This record gives sequence, C-alpha cells and structure tokens, in this order.
Amino acid sequence: MSQPSYAVRVVDDPADREACFAVRKEVFVVEQRVPQELEYDEYDAGAVHVLAVREDGVALGTGRLLYGAAAAGRTGGDLSVGSLGRLAVRKEARGLGVGVALVRGIEDAARELGLVAVDLHAQTSASGFYERLGYAGYGDEFSEAGIAHLAMRRSF
Repeated sequence: MSQPSYAVRVVDDPADREACFAVRKEVFVVEQRVPQELEYDEYDAGAVHVLAVREDGVALGTGRLLYGAAAAGRTGGDLSVGSLGRLAVRKEARGLGVGVALVRGIEDAARELGLVAVDLHAQTSASGFYERLGYAGYGDEFSEAGIAHLAMRRSF
C-alpha cells in the first residue's frame, strides 16, 4: 500500500490559515497540553504560515516563519535571520517526511525574503530531528510553556 502524497504550500487564504491553527491546537494544546493562550500570539498575524496538505485535502502539518522585527527578539536582533516555530505534524502523519518538508518549505520562504539563516527553539526531544536537517544548537537549555527547549540555527 502506498503512502498518501501531500503538498506543502505557503498559506494565502483564510481556510488554509484555519487549517494551520487546527493542527496546532490538536498537537500543542490537546496532545502536549500547552495552554491555548500561549499557543496563539500576536505574531501569527504577520507570520508566513506553511501547510502540508494530503491530496484529499486533509491538513497534515504546519509551521510558521517570523521575520523582521517580529523575529528580532528570538534572533538576537539580527534582522537577516528568521525564526521558525510552531512546527506541528498530526500524529497519523508522523514518519512520512511531513516535518522535513515543512522545514524545507519554511527555509525556502526565508530565502525568498532575503534571509540568510533560520533560528528556532526546538523541544529538546526534537533536537536530533533538527540536527539531521543541518541545525546546530547553541546556548543553554531553557523552558517554554513548561517544556525543555534548545535554541538552534541553520545558515544558508
């Protein structure tokens, strides 16, 4: 039996945006018990959102890219660095390459914006995933939403 195919796209309509938020709610709020008021923030409005959608229209995963002033707080003030975040893949889609495709889609969007690198705050349990994609950790482990994280960066 073949795996379902999917496409990754930059979100440009309200329905796709709602699909992104639904995936985030399922993964972060329900599965990981992140308080909803921490999951959604003022940066969502100006972020580049990326969505992975199966050929039958089912949303499989999402992520977002912050850039410019919105990313500056996470990148040490460097406006040439974007901030990848809110990467979420629905449980039934894990292991299909969706996370890798989302990260690469976000990196493509960052390059199109003229950025030279992407930072992220990885849950420490996912740091190996990001290392395999070329990200390197820096600094000390810290807590976000009660979950251990590590800052990581990949330059292009």
